[in-house]
Amino acid sequence: MIPIKELAHKERDLIVSLRRHFHEYPELSHNEFATMDYIEARLHEWNIPTVRVPQGGIIATVDSGKPGWTALVRADIDALAIQEKENNLSSKKVVLSKTDGVMHACGHDGHMAMALTEAKILSDHKDAWTGKVLFVFEQAEEIGERGVSQILRYLHDHNIHVDMGYTTHVMWRLPAGKVGIVYDTAMAGAFFFNVTLHGYGGHGSRPDMANSPIEAFISIQNELRAYRMRAVAPEQSLTYSVGCVNAGSKANIIPSELSFAGTMRCTDNENGKAFRSFFLRTCTRIAEEYGCTAEFTEDQYIPVTFNNKELVDMARRAVVTQLGEDALDADCPMWMASETFAALQNIYPSVLFFTGIQSDKVGSGAPHHTPEFDLDEDGLEAGVGAALAYILTGLEEKPATPSFKAENLDTVLALLDAKHLGE
Repeated sequence: MIPIKELAHKERDLIVSLRRHFHEYPELSHNEFATMDYIEARLHEWNIPTVRVPQGGIIATVDSGKPGWTALVRADIDALAIQEKENNLSSKKVVLSKTDGVMHACGHDGHMAMALTEAKILSDHKDAWTGKVLFVFEQAEEIGERGVSQILRYLHDHNIHVDMGYTTHVMWRLPAGKVGIVYDTAMAGAFFFNVTLHGYGGHGSRPDMANSPIEAFISIQNELRAYRMRAVAPEQSLTYSVGCVNAGSKANIIPSELSFAGTMRCTDNENGKAFRSFFLRTCTRIAEEYGCTAEFTEDQYIPVTFNNKELVDMARRAVVTQLGEDALDADCPMWMASETFAALQNIYPSVLFFTGIQSDKVGSGAPHHTPEFDLDEDGLEAGVGAALAYILTGLEEKPATPSFKAENLDTVLALLDAKHLGE
């Protein structure tokens, strides 16, 4: 096997330059056009062929030229509508966004940098391995909209077989230089909702002559908040929150509409699906009781990110063998955030790694999706090494994955695409 740790270190300057370029020029979901142009330009520079998947992203293929397994590596590419702050937790950042109000506040700049570097290293050493590696650069992961669905459809429609999958997410609380590989549930499932309650407005002095959507919302909220206590086992995790509520304009006017949006997170798909069903029924029923109607403008479920046991066993062993025992945080906990990679995991046996980026020296360690978010670029070098250790070991050993049970593609797409109710 190639000297993974040494090669990752040799390409450190490339990793850093790629990450800083992406950080300076972030683009929002489904507007990642310059980002994709740059990704393709670098891949073509290394003679790696690519295809564009409309509204999905890029698929690049590194082919060893020898028969064998096919691995898939996913990196997300979109940024967030956040105004970046110049300082992290303790000092001035080394690179800042040049786009006002847009920032890579979740680490996707690092994800792209690592994946591109991995592609280059594999392409430079085709003689040392067998099979193929597909590099997927996914659009719109932050909003969970269409990107992963289009990628899955493309792979299916073009009869592209995948034996094992991989992605990583940088982790704000995990020290740089460490990777975490979690058994079973690595990240939570998520249900996103956006509901408009339509009622009948009126004068504040005569609530009896109006059908207030505010009253309906209060009742809905009370019932949903009580759901966990009576429907979810105490050893399981399920959270529910409303992030925004909009209604009314004056104290003495009962509004005719109220909209609210939020999310549910869970560590068990059956609990998540049950909550989604209960949510839809409850909103519809209570709205009717108050003389209102419920319109669902967003209704989407992203499955739990569930790591394949056999691949976790192999991945942990590969990381320790290639990078040393200190590189693996064996006790890294799962994360209650969510990942569209879970959809790929439902089709192909896969593993999600956590790549540590926290450093007191650098000042990184602010939570994701905050303007202070930053990363220690040394952590990305370890991430590249860990990914290559997993990929090359898997292609060589071709591990059996008896615990994996693939979901039907249509079932996975139905959950992801439920958001687009009119399509």
